[in-house]
This record gives sequence, structure tokens and C-alpha cells, in this order.
Amino acid sequence: MSIPVTTTFEFEGHTIKEYKGVVRGIVVRSPTIMQGILGGLKNIVGGKIGAYTEMCEQTREDAYQHLLEHAEKLGANAIVGFRYDSSDLQESATEVLCYGTAVVIEKA
Repeated sequence: MSIPVTTTFEFEGHTIKEYKGVVRGIVVRSPTIMQGILGGLKNIVGGKIGAYTEMCEQTREDAYQHLLEHAEKLGANAIVGFRYDSSDLQESATEVLCYGTAVVIEKA
């Protein structure tokens, strides 16, 4: 089941028939040893830290997949008001949260 997701609060050409509630996906991740070493070296010389970028992107994708699973469990076929949030936990862990409102939509 493919669930459309939008940052807005409506889908053009569709009507929201039912609100299922807030859904979320959350992942906390720290870098692997290799990512930490590569990131530490890049931190010294400067520049884009590819190892950390890769870790953050994977964390966002995992959180997004959890969000979709949560919406499916509630019987939703769409998500409105989608947002990401992140924060640092301890020295080397990152929390990524994505959330929105699960809804049932129909073509207008």
C-alpha cells in the first residue's frame, strides 16, 4: 500500500473523510566505529562529512518507514502535516522524529 504524504493539510482533488490521529516514526542512531573515525578525520581537515551524512539519511529513511507503518496500522491511506525533527542525544547519538496526521482521503 502506497501512502501519499504531504507537508500541507489537504490533498488537491481529494476530500479528507476521516482523521485517524497523529502518527510518528522515531529512530535513535549513533555512528558506527568506521563512521566515527572517518567523521573525526574530516572534522580535523574540514569539509563535508559524508559518513555522517549517510548515517543521518538512513536514520531519516528508517523513521519515515516507521511513520508509514504506524499510519497503515491505523487504517489511514494518507498523511497530512508531515514534519521532521531531530536532536542530539549524548555526544554521538542522533534522534530523528517524523510525524503527521493520518487520514482517510477520497477523490473529490
